[in-house]
Amino acid sequence: MLQISGKFSLALITMTCMALAGCSRDAAPDASMWAINIGGGAYRAVDGVNYEADAGDASGTVATLEGIKGSQDAFLYQTYRHGDVSIARSMPNGTYDVTLHFAEPDDVSGGTRVFDAVVEGNVVIDDLDVMSWRDGKTRSALTVTVPDVVLGDGELNIEFAASAMQPVLSAVLVRPAARQERDLTLVWSDEFDTFDTTLWNIDIWPARVVNDENQAYTNSPGNLRVEDGHLVIEAHKESLDDAEYTSARIHSRGKGDILYGRVEVRAMLPRGMGTWPAIWMLPSDPFRYATRCVEGDKWQGSADCDAWPNSGEIDIMEHVGYQMNHVHGTVHNEAYYWAKWEQRKGRVLLDDVDSGFHVYALEWSEDRIDVFVDDTLYFTYVNEGDGWRSWPYDHPFHLILNVAVGGMWGRAGGGIDDSVFPQRMLVDYVRVYEFVQD
Repeated sequence: MLQISGKFSLALITMTCMALAGCSRDAAPDASMWAINIGGGAYRAVDGVNYEADAGDASGTVATLEGIKGSQDAFLYQTYRHGDVSIARSMPNGTYDVTLHFAEPDDVSGGTRVFDAVVEGNVVIDDLDVMSWRDGKTRSALTVTVPDVVLGDGELNIEFAASAMQPVLSAVLVRPAARQERDLTLVWSDEFDTFDTTLWNIDIWPARVVNDENQAYTNSPGNLRVEDGHLVIEAHKESLDDAEYTSARIHSRGKGDILYGRVEVRAMLPRGMGTWPAIWMLPSDPFRYATRCVEGDKWQGSADCDAWPNSGEIDIMEHVGYQMNHVHGTVHNEAYYWAKWEQRKGRVLLDDVDSGFHVYALEWSEDRIDVFVDDTLYFTYVNEGDGWRSWPYDHPFHLILNVAVGGMWGRAGGGIDDSVFPQRMLVDYVRVYEFVQD
């Protein structure tokens, strides 16, 4: 049951969720879905997808790899092919979402192994550097989804073109882009006709409160406003106290707390090196699973209080401007987060995040978390059933919308390009649903 607090003008409606095949927890496996464990045996993934054994379906040399981090399905990465890797698979014509799984097997630096992925004759992933894309670590699982691949000749062809060293490939998942219906009830929404203070709180922070971010967060109309039916969060190159940039961050804590359901945010993102927009969730009781802090501690950005990551974080959308059109979904918890090089995450490639609106969405139940863009499912995290350290997602969270400037991740691509500012994230709507029970 999705829980809310605060005063709302609620319109309770029932709608249909048009989600990818595989979105419904109880749905039978789709016969037109295809998955293969490259170089290895048959495997049923934790999300229920059945990967076929590789019976010579792909070219390239088979090799093995141990000690994989960053995935709930490490088995998929224990075998891989390298060299002249290609796949040809007979499949019905249609539109598909193609997910490719990789891990860097060798102790190499960034830029050592670089290759393109080519699907149906089109370069769909350009200059893929597995080690660099997976947070600068080797033997760490990388998942990249390419949506809306059109197949018209009855055969799916996947190839790789190397520019440095040999390509590697661990697994492939191909889902039909046909949608499944799912019943939902709208619990609260904001269509941004005005800025609704009964739904949103505004953070007013100096620079470097969290993530070594360079901006100050303000409530200035220059940084935060409603304009032409959109929420505008706009980052500027301007000095304020000890900050050289300003922006805005809002959240729904205590006004729109969420426990299970579907969250949709239709948004257009900023562009340029140094921008770091996010649509994400934090626990409304951050101390729920804290072990070394007390109620009232300043916990965000604290090295002394472990409320984060113990009580959890869910990232529906993150985008760093130095790698345009790469959208990330991630969960953080005590068992699996970046400091342990074990964070669970997925990546989807889009064409126009800064010039077109996309629906960034989350479906969250007691058993799993699914993250979507425009109903392309590209990241799943499953409850392992071993307690709060890996599943602190059993208590209410709240939604956060912000545009950071710089910070540890935002600067990672080479710093901040001051010439791009001002930059804005436009939010068309936020809609929060609960699942209709059978």
